Amino acid sequence: MEIELAKVDEVVDKYKGDEGMLIQILQDVQGEFRWLPKEALERVCKKLSIPISRAYRIATFYTAFSLEPRGRHLVNVCLGTACHVRGGSRILEKLEQSLDITAGHTTPDQKYSLERVNCLGCCALGPVITVDEEAHGRLVVKDIDAILDGYE
Repeated sequence: MEIELAKVDEVVDKYKGDEGMLIQILQDVQGEFRWLPKEALERVCKKLSIPISRAYRIATFYTAFSLEPRGRHLVNVCLGTACHVRGGSRILEKLEQSLDITAGHTTPDQKYSLERVNCLGCCALGPVITVDEEAHGRLVVKDIDAILDGYE
């Protein structure tokens, strides 16, 4: 997969090459490509004159970053206590069945990535999922296919 390094340059230039903005730079790069390609990380580090290990440390520490390609739609399933006791694990099982992938993976057509999260901060609406940051709450298993169909 070929990436446009000019887009990486634009992001770094937007922050005037300030290495203190590395996390924000990586967020913007990931926003552009939906993941952090190795070539993009190398370019960021070269432009900021920092070691690649620093970018990898950040990219592997924060779960918001992905070093593997993500689908066009990111589905997060909350498995925090409130969502778990209200059936969050059944929602995850249904999503895995409907998408034919397990949590932490992307569909072969690169349409969906499925992630488990510890809390989405919507405890009163549990169980909750987000699709591209749009929250869907008070779910039951039969809701899942209709929600996914809305992202076709």
